[in-house]
Amino acid sequence: MLTPWDDFPIHADADPVATPSSGNPNHYDRYFFNAHEREGAFYIGGAMGHYPVLGVIDAALSVVIDGVEHSVFASGRMPLDRSTEVGPIRVDVIEPMRSLRFTVTPNESGLTADLTWRARTVVVEEPRQRNVTPDGIVVNEHTRLTQWGTWEGAVTVDDRSIAVDPARVFGTRDRSWGMRGLSTPIPTNRAHFGGGAFWLWAPLYFDDLCTHLALHERPNGTRWVESTLFVPVLESPESPTWGIGVDNSTTMLNMQYELDFYPQSRIIRSAVFDLVHPDGTKHQITLETLYSFRMRGIGYSHPEWGHGSIHGELAVGYESIKLEDFKDPDPSTWHLQNVVLARMGDRTGIGVLEQALIGPHEPTGLTGFLDPPVRR
Repeated sequence: MLTPWDDFPIHADADPVATPSSGNPNHYDRYFFNAHEREGAFYIGGAMGHYPVLGVIDAALSVVIDGVEHSVFASGRMPLDRSTEVGPIRVDVIEPMRSLRFTVTPNESGLTADLTWRARTVVVEEPRQRNVTPDGIVVNEHTRLTQWGTWEGAVTVDDRSIAVDPARVFGTRDRSWGMRGLSTPIPTNRAHFGGGAFWLWAPLYFDDLCTHLALHERPNGTRWVESTLFVPVLESPESPTWGIGVDNSTTMLNMQYELDFYPQSRIIRSAVFDLVHPDGTKHQITLETLYSFRMRGIGYSHPEWGHGSIHGELAVGYESIKLEDFKDPDPSTWHLQNVVLARMGDRTGIGVLEQALIGPHEPTGLTGFLDPPVRR
């Protein structure tokens, strides 16, 4: 089937753009956004996903302020032209890899937004994530781009307007696409080989550079994905953000980490990352958690508004939950972003330490499915 996108020279193969690479229901194409004030006064998360095999588009905006996580969700039938709007939520690409706009128009939740993101760094292509089960089934294969920037605009929560100042509010945006397990598992008759995840992702912001720390490890601690980048900020707003020879990031070596958890919890209280520059210089980054954003607020593992869940032609919902009322280890809270203060030498900054720690992990003493660490 042809769509307006077929008028552009963007085809990766002989199929029209509307034809997914496979009929796998887990095929997806997603935007993700976060924003955090320099001293952690508030956190904003946003997402929008297309699931062409399921015929679903969904999106969400979430704001954490004064110890409460407020969220609005929208889900509907995916438009044939891949429009980036569902219910009150819309994403506009103003200039690719340089500026985007995220808006939420008035709705029953009382949560609205008009936010513009502007690039602070070049765009980075993360390592390809491909996971194969012991019986040879590819269950995860996707590509993600990540970019650091600033946010400007305003968010309204129950008639309270929150000014978003680009001098104080930084954030990461990413785009990912491919195949990834959604919130509702696909029933199978295959043998169960266990599972779980040990995922850490920490995009951080300092005045003169941004850093990217990401890893996937197996239960025994062997690492199958790693990214350790120092990414300088753009010299000027007009500096190129993509293209051959534009990536000015430096890959660090030998990333080691230590994690400290809150008592009887898998939530990370603090972390230390040790890195080695290719020239031999050693760097240590320490992170201190201020509070934790549950990713269910933008659909990740949400029991009702999970990614790709079917809600008919259009549905809009909302929730407000005090951070202290989230119950650990409720499965809907297993995936979270800790808003962290970051230190590296004489630099101080802000960022997030995202974690998805499911199942056992020998190096950190995690056992069971969501049990707290055995040793501290």
